[in-house]
Amino acid sequence: MKSAALSFANLHNHGELFANILRARREAFILNNRWELPETMGMEYDQYDTPQSRWLAVHDAGRVYAGVRLTPTTARCGIYSYMIRDAQNGYLDSIPQDLLYAPAPVDEATWEVTRGFIVADLPAALRQKVRMRLVMEMLRTSRVEGIGRMIALLPSNWHRWAARCKLDMDAAGRNMNMGGIDYQAVWIDFGSQLH
Repeated sequence: MKSAALSFANLHNHGELFANILRARREAFILNNRWELPETMGMEYDQYDTPQSRWLAVHDAGRVYAGVRLTPTTARCGIYSYMIRDAQNGYLDSIPQDLLYAPAPVDEATWEVTRGFIVADLPAALRQKVRMRLVMEMLRTSRVEGIGRMIALLPSNWHRWAARCKLDMDAAGRNMNMGGIDYQAVWIDFGSQLH
């Protein structure tokens, strides 16, 4: 099992991995969660998949087991910035505007985590190992990119696995039910681990 951080600068080094991440996202979000999202050629994507983002994946033999997308909170592309801020500013109908306790940050050392998934058919015995591998890749990427903290919209059960993954996490907003799943915005602090 391997992990990788992809950017537009290194996609050519990873063969089909980027396309496989987008295919796995389609399976996770469109097929399993039944979210109405853009898709083409069997891949899910949106307006935040730009050269400003990074895509992390845990994979083996061409199969993606888990992934996340990281986007700097300073990102801009047309009218869009990053998902949580755009939701707060009323650009996204699917996420409530009052998802955060405070204004969404715009800070070079703060990045957003979105489109996090672990494939549904992963055996329970591998799930924690894959989750830890993904967290370690997030930590490595935070060091490379100078990320002190991340903001994410996660299922509200994040308390259950945060300690097991040794992540310093705090609530950044209220609990919300979206599409039958309870979500909450959270801070993930990597500042103490950058050294």
